[in-house]
Amino acid sequence: MGIQNTMRALADPIRREILNLLKKGRMSAGEIVEHFDVTGASISRHLSVLKDAELIRDCREGKFIYYELNASVLEEILLWISELKGEREDDQKQ
Repeated sequence: MGIQNTMRALADPIRREILNLLKKGRMSAGEIVEHFDVTGASISRHLSVLKDAELIRDCREGKFIYYELNASVLEEILLWISELKGEREDDQKQ
Protein backbone atom coordinates (compact mmCIF):
# COMPACT_ATOMS: atom_id res chain seq x y z
CA MET A 1 0.00 0.00 0.00
CA GLY A 2 1.29 3.43 -0.88
CA ILE A 3 0.23 6.21 1.45
CA GLN A 4 0.18 8.60 -1.50
CA ASN A 5 -2.36 6.45 -3.39
CA THR A 6 -4.47 6.11 -0.27
CA MET A 7 -4.54 9.83 0.44
CA ARG A 8 -5.33 10.60 -3.21
CA ALA A 9 -8.20 8.13 -3.10
CA LEU A 10 -9.55 9.65 0.11
CA ALA A 11 -9.30 13.21 -1.24
CA ASP A 12 -12.37 12.87 -3.45
CA PRO A 13 -15.81 13.33 -1.81
CA ILE A 14 -17.50 10.76 -4.07
CA ARG A 15 -14.92 8.13 -3.11
CA ARG A 16 -15.37 8.95 0.58
CA GLU A 17 -19.14 8.55 0.16
CA ILE A 18 -18.60 5.19 -1.56
CA LEU A 19 -16.57 4.08 1.47
CA ASN A 20 -19.40 5.25 3.73
CA LEU A 21 -21.87 3.17 1.73
CA LEU A 22 -19.64 0.11 1.90
CA LYS A 23 -19.25 0.28 5.67
CA LYS A 24 -22.84 -1.02 5.80
CA GLY A 25 -21.85 -4.10 3.80
CA ARG A 26 -20.88 -5.23 0.35
CA MET A 27 -22.62 -3.76 -2.68
CA SER A 28 -22.61 -4.28 -6.42
CA ALA A 29 -21.44 -1.50 -8.72
CA GLY A 30 -25.05 -1.00 -9.85
CA GLU A 31 -26.21 -0.54 -6.26
CA ILE A 32 -23.46 2.01 -5.67
CA VAL A 33 -24.33 3.94 -8.85
CA GLU A 34 -27.94 4.38 -7.63
CA HIS A 35 -26.69 6.67 -4.83
CA PHE A 36 -25.03 9.22 -7.12
CA ASP A 37 -25.95 11.65 -9.88
CA VAL A 38 -22.95 10.71 -12.03
CA THR A 39 -22.51 8.15 -14.79
CA GLY A 40 -21.79 4.50 -14.20
CA ALA A 41 -18.47 5.00 -15.97
CA SER A 42 -17.54 7.69 -13.47
CA ILE A 43 -18.37 5.43 -10.52
CA SER A 44 -16.40 2.64 -12.17
CA ARG A 45 -13.36 4.91 -12.30
CA HIS A 46 -13.83 5.87 -8.63
CA LEU A 47 -14.06 2.19 -7.70
CA SER A 48 -10.88 1.52 -9.65
CA VAL A 49 -9.01 4.25 -7.73
CA LEU A 50 -10.26 2.86 -4.41
CA LYS A 51 -9.25 -0.64 -5.42
CA ASP A 52 -5.77 0.51 -6.55
CA ALA A 53 -5.36 2.14 -3.14
CA GLU A 54 -6.46 -1.19 -1.58
CA LEU A 55 -9.26 0.55 0.31
CA ILE A 56 -11.82 -1.84 -1.18
CA ARG A 57 -11.85 -5.40 -2.49
CA ASP A 58 -13.99 -6.89 -5.20
CA CYS A 59 -15.48 -10.33 -5.68
CA ARG A 60 -17.11 -11.58 -8.87
CA GLU A 61 -20.26 -13.67 -8.52
CA GLY A 62 -21.68 -14.62 -11.88
CA LYS A 63 -22.12 -11.45 -13.91
CA PHE A 64 -21.97 -9.18 -10.84
CA ILE A 65 -18.97 -7.68 -9.07
CA TYR A 66 -19.44 -6.93 -5.39
CA TYR A 67 -17.31 -4.43 -3.51
CA GLU A 68 -16.48 -4.33 0.20
CA LEU A 69 -14.26 -2.32 2.51
CA ASN A 70 -10.72 -3.43 3.19
CA ALA A 71 -10.59 -2.37 6.84
CA SER A 72 -6.96 -3.41 7.30
CA VAL A 73 -5.73 -0.53 5.11
CA LEU A 74 -7.93 1.93 7.01
CA GLU A 75 -6.46 0.64 10.27
CA GLU A 76 -2.93 1.16 8.92
CA ILE A 77 -3.80 4.76 7.99
CA LEU A 78 -5.25 5.43 11.44
CA LEU A 79 -2.15 3.99 13.07
CA TRP A 80 0.09 6.15 10.87
CA ILE A 81 -1.93 9.28 11.73
CA SER A 82 -1.77 8.44 15.45
CA GLU A 83 1.99 8.02 15.24
CA LEU A 84 2.24 11.27 13.31
CA LYS A 85 0.34 13.02 16.10
CA GLY A 86 2.79 11.54 18.60
CA GLU A 87 0.32 9.20 20.24
CA ARG A 88 1.82 6.03 21.60
CA GLU A 89 0.17 2.63 21.26
CA ASP A 90 -0.25 2.48 25.07
CA ASP A 91 -2.23 5.76 24.99
CA GLN A 92 -4.65 4.36 22.39
CA LYS A 93 -5.51 1.31 24.53
CA GLN A 94 -6.64 3.44 27.49
